[in-house]
Amino acid sequence: MSAIKSAVVIGASGGIGAALVAALAEEDVAVRGLARSFTGRDHLDLLDEASIAAAAATLTTPPDLIFLATGLLHEDGNGPEKTMAVLDPVWLTRQYAVNAIGPALVAKHFLPRMPKIGRGVFAVLSARVGSIGDNKLGGWYGYRAAKAGLNQLIRSLAIEERRRNDRTIVVGLHPGTVDTALSKPFQANVRADQLFAADRAAVQLLDVIDGLKAPDSGRLFAWDGAEITP
Repeated sequence: MSAIKSAVVIGASGGIGAALVAALAEEDVAVRGLARSFTGRDHLDLLDEASIAAAAATLTTPPDLIFLATGLLHEDGNGPEKTMAVLDPVWLTRQYAVNAIGPALVAKHFLPRMPKIGRGVFAVLSARVGSIGDNKLGGWYGYRAAKAGLNQLIRSLAIEERRRNDRTIVVGLHPGTVDTALSKPFQANVRADQLFAADRAAVQLLDVIDGLKAPDSGRLFAWDGAEITP
């Protein structure tokens, strides 16, 4: 990560987020972690725009990398919907709030804090299941739709950011299936070689970031660098 000197990881209390902080620190990157469970100046709640704005305001130097490592797939007995018969407006709204609206508000307050010249990366964890073109199985209505919405937000943010700094890369990243609390209920059918430890996933994602160029802004990439269709 020689090109990155300073980074902010949002969602640093989660499996992937904590691993990203550790991997960046190991490469001597000045990294700061923010999370809902943190207190003081490092507190950031995706559902509270005031906390997002307050955290952004504490940045004293423009970070080269902002990585939003958050996501919601299941909570309090709710999970991916297998059929439209179980669609629930409250659960759908919750998924949109965390997986799409929250990241958009982070971009609103943090993208303007990034460098005005030179390369910078604003990366957001997305998911392959958010790809409309890749959807062959159906189901998972709320999560798919929220991540599809996130991917569209990333595209629009990239276009707008290009007018401010045409070397900023705004990108969605699919980490694969990572051994974290988010994927735990859904790991049974995952091949052992396709279930990644969080520390390995972090390194893979940072390797992808290393290889990104300005024309990649607004696109979605998997952990191995392969582009995913919107």
